[in-house]
Amino acid sequence: MAAPTSYPELNHVLGELVASIRSILSENFCGAYLQGSFAIGEADVHSDVDFVVVTHEEVGEEQLAGLQSMHERVHGLEAPWAQHLEGSYIPETLLRRVDPSRTPLLFLDNGASELIRDEHCNTAVVRWLLREHGVVLAGPDPRQLIDPVSPAELRPEALAAMSEYAAWALASAEAGTISRWQQPYLVLTFCRMLHTVHRGTVATKRESGEWALGTLAAEWTEFVWRALADRPDPWLRVHQPAGREDVDRTLAFIEDVIEAAGAR
Repeated sequence: MAAPTSYPELNHVLGELVASIRSILSENFCGAYLQGSFAIGEADVHSDVDFVVVTHEEVGEEQLAGLQSMHERVHGLEAPWAQHLEGSYIPETLLRRVDPSRTPLLFLDNGASELIRDEHCNTAVVRWLLREHGVVLAGPDPRQLIDPVSPAELRPEALAAMSEYAAWALASAEAGTISRWQQPYLVLTFCRMLHTVHRGTVATKRESGEWALGTLAAEWTEFVWRALADRPDPWLRVHQPAGREDVDRTLAFIEDVIEAAGAR
């Protein structure tokens, strides 16, 4: 079987992760997959590692205790990738179709070592990415587990996400906490959500940003190009505050994108 990524150290971490999960879940294990940037072809050495583990049934208390202990151990591995795993456990019956209620799943946040309950991965976008581009670490082809995700399911989710991200951006701006990482992230994320609203599919941040250059007003061209170019050292920039002018321009950009999406 081909290596799941082009990074040998990450492949070792993933091998340890999946072997441990299979041992703990035993007959309850269905499959393990990469989604997100590693699935869609946008990953680099700074990317977090988005995974999904599919179970046959809900994870029981004994298995959960084993998983909690395992994730703490894996987080402590020397490889930096081990501290940037992010993903959820989802029963196959819940995974099959988009879940309008966004049921919280067992979720490991980027940088965390403990599973919590969160709706983060229970989205149409994750199902689309997993079905169309998921990297199989173990288990069946994800197309066997997930029904096709339609534009009619992706578009309203993107519009709702715009409102959530806009509120996050405004709250961060008012608190003075928008970082040099968050500022371009917001720009490209809004480009990506607008692309989904217009095209009914999911693209990478780069594809969406380049598409937005020909869609949004010319006044945003340089601003989007800057966000596209501002990738190196995200874990350093997350601790550096964005400039006030960039923050104000980002909030204005968000307003324009929401208007272009027809969300108001």
